[in-house]
Amino acid sequence: MTSHTEFGWGTTAAEVADAFPETIKGANIVITGVGMEGIGGALAEALAAHEPGYLFLAGRTVPKLGAVIAIINEKFPSIKCKAILADLSSNASVRKAAAEINSLVDTINLVINNAGVMAIPNLTLSEDGIELQLAANHVGHFLLTNLLMEKIKKAASSRPGATRIINVSSSGHTFSPVRFEDYNFDGKPIAPEEVGVREALESLALPTVPAKEYLPFVAYGQSKTANILFSTYLAEKLAGQGIGVFSLHPGVVATALGRHLPMDSPIFEAAKTTTFKTREQGGSTTLVAALDLALFDRTGAYLSDCQIETPAPYANDPKLAEKFWTLSEKFVGQKFAL
Repeated sequence: MTSHTEFGWGTTAAEVADAFPETIKGANIVITGVGMEGIGGALAEALAAHEPGYLFLAGRTVPKLGAVIAIINEKFPSIKCKAILADLSSNASVRKAAAEINSLVDTINLVINNAGVMAIPNLTLSEDGIELQLAANHVGHFLLTNLLMEKIKKAASSRPGATRIINVSSSGHTFSPVRFEDYNFDGKPIAPEEVGVREALESLALPTVPAKEYLPFVAYGQSKTANILFSTYLAEKLAGQGIGVFSLHPGVVATALGRHLPMDSPIFEAAKTTTFKTREQGGSTTLVAALDLALFDRTGAYLSDCQIETPAPYANDPKLAEKFWTLSEKFVGQKFAL
C-alpha cells in the first residue's frame, strides 16, 4: 500500500514531490523522454523544486531539452541540470548517453524510463533491426538501465529502499503480450498465448489481430508489456540489494505521444468521451512509484492513478520475465549479471 491513499487521478506531480522532499534532496536522477509538451518535463520541474543532486534529462533534440532546462534554471538556479542527447531506438546512441552520465557522477539514485512512441502507422525497424516501438519503448531503456547499474547499486548501498528504477508502461499493455518469435511482425509463428487481446482492442474499436499482419496498437501493446516484464525481472533480482523497481500506467494524457495517429483513427472517436489528464497529473503516478518509501516492500508492483493495480497476468509472469530478459540481451548483444 502507498503512504498516501488520498492520491489519485487528479493528483499532480508537484503534489507528490512536495510530499517526499527528503527522498529527492541530494538524489542524482535520470529521466528519459524530456520535453515541455510531455510528462518528462513535468517530472523534471517537480523534482527540481526539492534540491536534487543532479538532474540528467535525456531526449532526442537539443531544443526540447533546452526549453525544460531554461525553465528549471530560471526557477531553481542552484540545481545542476544536464542535457543528455539520446535516441532510445539506437543502441549506439544509448551507449554514448550512458557513458556520459557515468562519467559525471559516482551514484545514481533514481532512473525514470519515461520516453516512448505510440502507434507508428507502418512497420518500421530501428537501425538495430528491431520493431521501432519495441526498440524505443523497451530495448533502449533495458540497455541504458543496465549500463548505469553499477552506479545505481552504489547509491543503494547508502540509500537502500530510496533507490529506484521506474519503467513507464501503459494500460495499453492489455492490447498484446510479447510475441517471442514474431516480435518484428515478419510472419514467424505466433503461439496462441501471444496473440493480441481481442477484447482490449475491440473496446477502442481497433482492428483485432490477423495472425501475420503488423498492427500499430498490437506493437505498442507488446512494448508496454515489455516494460512490465522488465520491471518484474529487475525487482526479483535487485530487492535484496535495496533497489526498488516499479512500472505504471500514467493515465491518458494529451501529449505528442499520439502524433502518429491518423485523424480517422478509431481511437480518436474513443477519445471524444475520455477526460484527459494534464501533463502534471500524468506525472503523479510516476513520482509515487519513484519516491514513496512505503512501497519498497511491494517492489515489482504496477501502479495506476497513484495506487497499486493488477496488470494482465502475462505481463508480470516471472517465467516470461526471465525469458524476455534473455531476448532483450540478444537485442543489445550483451549479457548482464545482476
